[in-house]
Amino acid sequence: MLRPISAGSTNKEIAARLHLGEGTVKNHISRLLGRLGLRDRTRAAPYTRDNGLLRAGGTRPRRP
Repeated sequence: MLRPISAGSTNKEIAARLHLGEGTVKNHISRLLGRLGLRDRTRAAPYTRDNGLLRAGGTRPRRP
């Protein structure tokens, strides 16, 4: 769920893509941000970039 947040997708867009309710997506995002120590979703894109979780273009890095 971090990838669509970092790409700027709304909760509604993420919910539609994953076939979930918006409330469910909101809860998942809140828990994810809390576990990562991020105050809000605007910090998700820099976090993913700085920690090597996504490459340029929004793709995941390969695992060794």
